Amino acid sequence: MKLDHIGIAVEDITESNKLFAKLLGKQPLKEEDVISQHVKVSFFDAGESKLELLQATGSESPIAKFLIKNKPGVHHVAFKVTDIHEAAKEMEAEGFEVITKPPKKGADNKLVVFLHPKTTNGVLVELCQEIE
Repeated sequence: MKLDHIGIAVEDITESNKLFAKLLGKQPLKEEDVISQHVKVSFFDAGESKLELLQATGSESPIAKFLIKNKPGVHHVAFKVTDIHEAAKEMEAEGFEVITKPPKKGADNKLVVFLHPKTTNGVLVELCQEIE
């Protein structure tokens, strides 16, 4: 596995884009709405990986729920895999709880699954695979 991106929950993606553009000295690579997850996202190039900013677009969004419990900040860490179905099976066999079944279409043209933080030392872990 290789680090693909770090997801950061934000309250206002427009203001957060300005902040990270200033911090990184570059504009976002792209923005998109992920209707199925009720989020708007933007991606910044961060060398060999990316930063993903996530803003809730509705109260049913996982990001809205995260922000109720927490402050804006790191939401998840994502690792790129070549076969998401096989990777999910391997993670379950190793004792990790896969909470996204079956894999869902996520942002950045990827299929995604998440591993429950209670089985990953408190960190929400995403596995992602490019959709070909």
